[in-house]
Amino acid sequence: MDDLKTKIVENLQQVYDPEISLNVYDLGLIYNIDVQESIVNITMTLTSAFCPAADYIVEDIRQAVLSSGAPDVNIEITFDPQWGPEHISEDGRLILGIFD
Repeated sequence: MDDLKTKIVENLQQVYDPEISLNVYDLGLIYNIDVQESIVNITMTLTSAFCPAADYIVEDIRQAVLSSGAPDVNIEITFDPQWGPEHISEDGRLILGIFD
């Protein structure tokens, strides 16, 4: 299952938020990846509850997980905690030029 999770993360790093031009994983939109035998549960958020690209992003995430070899995927969108720049990975901060 660890190999599948690694592949899922790699594929999620190929899914980009079109408004920020950073992948959803390094952007910090993926809160949890729970790999079970018959399904992968993803808990994620969006940069805004009114994100105009939400449907596209969620579908791209679904396809990325399924193409990793997962038998099925369930995606839960949450806004708790609310997304903010503090969720961006160190690699993402470097790409965006955010230096603390």
